[in-house]
Amino acid sequence: MAVTACKHAGSVPRETIGLVHSIVEDTTGIRKLVEQAGGKGADGSIAVLGEPEDVAVLARRFAVTDRMDNVDGRQKPDSLPDFAGEKFHALLDSYNAPYSQFVNGPEGLDSLREVAVNGALHAWDTVCFRSSTGHGIPLKKASAKILIFTSSLQEEFGLFDVDTLQKLVGGKCHLMSPVGILVDEALAAGAQNILVWAPDAVRESKVWEKALESRHRADATLAVVTPKPAKDVRTQLRDVLRQYLVTGLPLDALIIDSYRINPAPLQSELGLIRLCGTEEDTAFDKMLSARFQFYEPAEALLDATYRLLREENLFAHKIAKPVVKYYESAESESGEVILVETSANYVKNTYVPSLD
Repeated sequence: MAVTACKHAGSVPRETIGLVHSIVEDTTGIRKLVEQAGGKGADGSIAVLGEPEDVAVLARRFAVTDRMDNVDGRQKPDSLPDFAGEKFHALLDSYNAPYSQFVNGPEGLDSLREVAVNGALHAWDTVCFRSSTGHGIPLKKASAKILIFTSSLQEEFGLFDVDTLQKLVGGKCHLMSPVGILVDEALAAGAQNILVWAPDAVRESKVWEKALESRHRADATLAVVTPKPAKDVRTQLRDVLRQYLVTGLPLDALIIDSYRINPAPLQSELGLIRLCGTEEDTAFDKMLSARFQFYEPAEALLDATYRLLREENLFAHKIAKPVVKYYESAESESGEVILVETSANYVKNTYVPSLD
């Protein structure tokens, strides 16, 4: 494990992938999808794109969360979901999952960048297919006004290309990814030393370190660790802290790069550590600063999406429960990757049995 100090990096132009140039020069209709992206404003959908388990968990959180007053935006529950009236499109990219295969695999990270661009086209397209009819009958769906990439890998490998594509063509869809949002949130809270708990592939990709470097904060450090497999998250938390302890640095923020880790047991374990019952607990307690906080992507994306909807006046303004529709990437008989409508029961039974 290495701790990265943020240094001012020189401005180096970045080249986008060939797929982006092909779409810009396209005359068959694909370019038009990008031109119209986000164009319908409040009537558009909020698309959540990524690996199936992450998408299913995050879409569910969007559907049920009630933390804000829907009239004045105060942080006060009002018995109405915060995203009332919104259309959520959960785009489960099972065809390309897991994205970790692109980090050290033969296809390479440029292929993951292509996955992001193609996923964006699916989010902006107004056509999908019905699974019960063998993908044969096209269906209508809303185009995305906001597109959320759930995978932290696509902060570095894909988001730039999608953003560049929109700038070149004129699309107005708002793009989100958890990495930049979480780093900014921790820094805004005063964190100087940040630890990220992430899977192996994410740690190897250096995505989080690059995000910090791009913010030019010479006073901040960031380390990324992967805990050993364990039966419970409490044990994993201790392993994460143990790996960071050797740096000798205080710790202000722990970012958990996962949608499926419940932070409640972690808070409970932190309370036990603060009691200093063992020598290791005492060492951990000294390492954790007074401002120490946990951060996780679902909470950060909920907050950021809510703020964006209010600031840009993109709320649907309908007194109705949020609607979540599920779509899965699949290969058609002709070998084309298409989006197929599926059901909540299918998603629950196939990917997240614990989903309420």
